[in-house]
Amino acid sequence: MKAIAHIHTDFPTKFGIPRQSGIIASLQGKIVFEPEYRIPEAVRGLEGFSHIWLLWEFSEAVRDKWSPTVRPPRLGGNVRKGVFATRSPFRPNPIGLSSVRLEHIDIDPNLGPVLYVSGADLMDGTPIYDIKPYIAYTDSHPDAVSGFASTPADFLLEVIFPKDLLDKVPADHRKSLIEVLAHDPRPQYQADPKRIYGMAFGGMEVKFKVEEIQLTVVEVLP
Repeated sequence: MKAIAHIHTDFPTKFGIPRQSGIIASLQGKIVFEPEYRIPEAVRGLEGFSHIWLLWEFSEAVRDKWSPTVRPPRLGGNVRKGVFATRSPFRPNPIGLSSVRLEHIDIDPNLGPVLYVSGADLMDGTPIYDIKPYIAYTDSHPDAVSGFASTPADFLLEVIFPKDLLDKVPADHRKSLIEVLAHDPRPQYQADPKRIYGMAFGGMEVKFKVEEIQLTVVEVLP
């Protein structure tokens, strides 16, 4: 298989990326096709769908070996579950699956059809292997049982973002950045209240600390 497109997001590294697609609906992404697939006819009819499936590669998690069990962040990183019972990126084949909202499609004179999406949980530059429409009557299962991941996170962090630092963030990025921080971008096994964490987002480095359920931004750098 070969990549048909790449997605561009505000996450240049893995740190801080939402753990599931759709959790932070305000996050924006742009899908640009490879030259071979920059054909408007290839997306004809896609504008009629509100959501799409993305099949993609965990390009930063490729390994020669795989483990039959992993430590899901949902369980604090201390409990092992079978790899096929999780969405861990460390899999026999590093393939990801995400459902995102299709906001609109532009036809660029040089890039061909460009898909603008929201709610993506992908790192900037992630290769996309396929795009399929989301079909509600077959893809939605309201009575589904979700095992140990049956409920969303117990709570969101309270984000303290001093105004002088928030003013350094472009206005159209503030809402999504605050939501990313509220969902606690730290690895689940890290809880040192004295540690200063740094997260790259939208061309900025955001530094913060977390004490109990309060996250405080301490610096914003370009």
